Amino acid sequence: MSELSRSLQPRHVTMISIGGIIGAGLFVGSSASIAATGPAIVLSYAITGTLVLLVMRMLAEMAVALPAVRSFTELGPWAGFVAGWLYWYFWIIVVPVEAIAGATILHGWLGLPTWLLGIVLMAIMTAVNLMSARSYGEFEFWFASIKVAAILVFIALAAAFALGFTSPTGPTFANLTRYGGFVPKGWLSVLAGAVTVYFSLTGAEITTIAAAESREPARAVARLGSSVIVRILTFYVGSVLLIVTVVPWIEVRPGESPFTLALATMHFRWASVAMSAIILTAVLSCLNSAFYVCSRVLFVLAEHGDAPQWLVQLNARRVPTRSVWMGSLAGVTGILAAIASPQTVFAFLVNASGALMVFVYMIVALAQIRLRRAREAHGEPEPALTMWFFPWTSYAALAGMAAVLIAMALTPGEMSTELHVSVLALAVAVVAYFIVDARRGARSTRRTPAAPPAERS
Repeated sequence: MSELSRSLQPRHVTMISIGGIIGAGLFVGSSASIAATGPAIVLSYAITGTLVLLVMRMLAEMAVALPAVRSFTELGPWAGFVAGWLYWYFWIIVVPVEAIAGATILHGWLGLPTWLLGIVLMAIMTAVNLMSARSYGEFEFWFASIKVAAILVFIALAAAFALGFTSPTGPTFANLTRYGGFVPKGWLSVLAGAVTVYFSLTGAEITTIAAAESREPARAVARLGSSVIVRILTFYVGSVLLIVTVVPWIEVRPGESPFTLALATMHFRWASVAMSAIILTAVLSCLNSAFYVCSRVLFVLAEHGDAPQWLVQLNARRVPTRSVWMGSLAGVTGILAAIASPQTVFAFLVNASGALMVFVYMIVALAQIRLRRAREAHGEPEPALTMWFFPWTSYAALAGMAAVLIAMALTPGEMSTELHVSVLALAVAVVAYFIVDARRGARSTRRTPAAPPAERS
């Protein structure tokens, strides 16, 4: 069996985990959530962060219990097939989306055509991922470092302003309740906000993919799975809390970076240019990670016979080059489709990926519950790292993700459309598994000679 490299160091895996969480969804997408919910959006982030924490803890338990399993895409025949292909599809759509987002920012600076800039970004990221896993890790380390540094600087500046140290009018905590109260749009808006921000918090599970190319995969996943909540609380909840403290929430406009607005409120003239550069870094980081994840997941699927076998080929640096090229081809195709027909083909592809991460996380939860029950039934000891308060927290995580799907179904407009099209993508993956499994069974029957009656009995 072909083996991927083990060239990623602990600092790479750590920053890949952080970078997977921090994206344009925080720097820009949080504006829509704040405008729709008000200051109580902080609670929405806390609720969603807890769900992600529980999923990461489940992954950590399975990583310790099954050290030979490199990621959640190897959780069994049907679960690995369905989760693997849904996960690959989710990230293969992210590739052109992030490439277009980055090209749009660069277009504002350089004036060159968006499609050309998008293809240039694809070429750069293809080259980075073809070099080695270490080159991807190094790029992601510095991308994530810039994002982390930017958030920490923002938190320091905003905290000083909120506490009245740099504000000419003193502390600004009154903004949390002055404009209609802390929950101006009711508690249902908090739950609706949790559904919205759920998708911006996905990405922490990239650790399980990248850890397979580190020296101690199980230990890396266990360590990062337990500490991810600290990052979520610090980077998401902390920064969003300070935004609605510094800026009246009614001034936040969807689609405009609330970080830029907060810095402008604090009279930093460089806010717009600085945040554009940071947002571009976040976009390139996400594009880099999406490229990497797509190639590795496709490689693992091919290893298990769930994808064409010609994808199981590594170069001298043990990089699955054909899987990388598949991601590059899909990304360029997505860019051209988005430019040629943004309201039809590309819109359908994006909608079809809307709820896929909820399905993938639910499969992870079901796999963890099943594995734990099987160990208990066989009298095996508990793994060194376990899910807190099992089984109640596992069931709570499943219930929380089911609530996300129900809320999407009951929300008129774009969310319900995304759910319906995502269910179609799930159905296609399930049907594909049964077709592939049936063909495998037929091939094995043809190749295996019939045993004598006594031997069969």
